Amino acid sequence: MKLKHRLIISFLIIVIVPFLLYGTIFIHAFDNPENMLGLPPGAPPDVVREKAADVLISIVLIMTLTSILLIFWSYHGVMRKISILMMGADKIKEGDLDFSIEIKGNDELADVSVAFEEMRLRLKTDAMRRLEQERNQRQLVSNIAHDLKTPLTAIRGYSEGILDGVADTEEKRSSYIMTIRNKAEEMDVLLNELTAYSKLDANQIPYMFQRLNVRKYFTDLADDLQMDLKNRGARLVYYNYVQEDAVFVVDPVQMGRVFQNCIDNSVKYAKEDEPLAIHFGVWVEEDLLHVEIKDNGIGIAAKDLPRVFERMYRGDAARTSAGGSGIGLSIVKKITEDHGGSVEVYSRQGQGCTVSFILKKLRTVATK
Repeated sequence: MKLKHRLIISFLIIVIVPFLLYGTIFIHAFDNPENMLGLPPGAPPDVVREKAADVLISIVLIMTLTSILLIFWSYHGVMRKISILMMGADKIKEGDLDFSIEIKGNDELADVSVAFEEMRLRLKTDAMRRLEQERNQRQLVSNIAHDLKTPLTAIRGYSEGILDGVADTEEKRSSYIMTIRNKAEEMDVLLNELTAYSKLDANQIPYMFQRLNVRKYFTDLADDLQMDLKNRGARLVYYNYVQEDAVFVVDPVQMGRVFQNCIDNSVKYAKEDEPLAIHFGVWVEEDLLHVEIKDNGIGIAAKDLPRVFERMYRGDAARTSAGGSGIGLSIVKKITEDHGGSVEVYSRQGQGCTVSFILKKLRTVATK
């Protein structure tokens, strides 16, 4: 019962009971106006006082009993529920969110308990999310610290080889310097991922959107990727079927990070016994821009495909042993979606991997 209904009923009872009592007396007096107490005419004063005292005591007893019943009724219906809410508040104050509050009924306190329970569940969800973020951050730092050791060790070893004269020919020195450069680039990639993760986690990726020609943007990007892959012992096959006048709105730096991450993954998970070949294609279908990056690497197991965009997820042992922070594809997904696009990964273990992008509709401008 609603609290306001309880108060209304209590008020009515407190008003009606005295009215009935006094009304009975007045009705009796109306029938016998000579004697309101129902005493015979000429009754002694002591008898009159005694009769009046009995009536007064009866009224007091009835009023007291009525008040006690109303207090008990209100206390039982209100205070018990308030005590449950207070117990819940104490548990939240102590940091205990593994409980539930359920107050049956349709009064205001039952409504408060529903809101209280929703608040507890929200607090618990936020607490679990914070714990997950802390675990991810610790895992990220651990992954990057572990993965930085390998290039650092290589840089130290090859630089000492140059200083100690081990690289005694121009060809050896050039090879050592190229290895040092590649290892430094690996470190730069890891540190960039750490920076990107911090911005991604805070939803603070800085975007500078520009209106660019599609063919020129991807051709320039492919030229840079081809040079980088050639230095890493891989080749890039690039094709672009987009019309010359097509333009799109993009942040060239952040979208470049997306494709670079995909290329880095292809290099990282290349087969040891087969030269790495990456196909990088761009075309238009139903007025949408499609981009595809396909490699012939070790691929991804079917059980891991649904989770490739999760932060810190690095899949099976073969992929985990290749190192990496485990956040590359989560960054790819975030930036792509912020551009209004979508990304999917298709793969079969041992048969390479394909990353497919669909970006916003293109617009065309007349060529001069």
